Amino acid sequence: MSTEQTPPHRQPTPPHRQPTPSHRQQPALLAAVADLEAVVAAGDDEDFGPALGRVGGLFGPATPEERVAAGPRLAALLPDAPPFPRSHLAMVVGACVEHGADPVACAGPVLAGLRGALTGTELLLRRWAETGGGPLPDPEEDDPAGAHARIADPAVLDEWHAHLAVVGWWTLHLWQQASWAVYAHAPVRAEARASGVTGVLVELFGRYGGERHDFKGLAHLALMLDDEPLLVLDRPTGTGYLLRMSGLSDTFQLHTLLADVLIGGGHLPGVPQDPEVVALARSAFLDGRRVIATGAFNLVAPDGSWLWNEGTPSDVPLLDGVRTLVLEPLPYERSWAAGRFIQEVPGDLRLERVLAPAEAAELLARTVPGYSVEQAFR
Repeated sequence: MSTEQTPPHRQPTPPHRQPTPSHRQQPALLAAVADLEAVVAAGDDEDFGPALGRVGGLFGPATPEERVAAGPRLAALLPDAPPFPRSHLAMVVGACVEHGADPVACAGPVLAGLRGALTGTELLLRRWAETGGGPLPDPEEDDPAGAHARIADPAVLDEWHAHLAVVGWWTLHLWQQASWAVYAHAPVRAEARASGVTGVLVELFGRYGGERHDFKGLAHLALMLDDEPLLVLDRPTGTGYLLRMSGLSDTFQLHTLLADVLIGGGHLPGVPQDPEVVALARSAFLDGRRVIATGAFNLVAPDGSWLWNEGTPSDVPLLDGVRTLVLEPLPYERSWAAGRFIQEVPGDLRLERVLAPAEAAELLARTVPGYSVEQAFR
């Protein structure tokens, strides 16, 4: 994910500018990181780009150990980096994470940068509409200065916030990619969800009104649950099951694996899922063919409302601190393309225990039967 090419050959450094002995002892990438740290500490925006270019140019030949060590150090520079090149630094941080750097240590500044870019983008889109609308600026073709001139207005939006709005729109795709690199790790997802960061970002995704970015994949990745208990109550049989899910990116995937574990495992009546459909929901990759999965239940929340397959397992509500799902008979046949929405992450659902009949009956008594088809579509 590095963004710069190896810099051109330079003349030997004059003797009075030779690096210090401690600098010479560092591996090349880490020496370049130290140079960038010094540039940021000095607030030298003009030298930031060349210094970042040296980091990017040395990333390819660096050892795995250098990349691991560089990630958190570079992430720590993000808040103080100049607004436009900051996103390119985030891409290098993402590359470090993809090569083994601590994702949790790197995630905070990256996700904060994504939030800033989304906030700036929202502001640009609003001002663009207020100043006549029309085609949005193309970050690959248009001059950001023109967009800045159009949206800035002393009475509405000062120069600095207009600048941040333009930066957000021009760099959002880079922050999106860097954020994917850190959100691909379960510890980051857990920490970001617990801290409220994910909730804020998902809200901003939902408010985004432009056409250049699709945040569905990143939202599904961010909302993915890991090592999460799931209580399942089957209304037709009166039985209950405690399961644990990890890495499920959409409710289609959860539906498939529920059918595999409960019907395929002999706990509930029905037709077992095709083994290929199950494999694709767990870890197998599609080979270009379209494989069809079929529905086995209607998924219902404890309050009786339907849970749609197009959502995510995070939609399953908590009941006494545990995500609780009720299974009811299918009101009509359902089918969908098998597979995982996030192909890079394998999914898992396993049965931990079967509830005692009295326990299952008590829990079911606290739930509401699902709405009719007519109610669900109102």
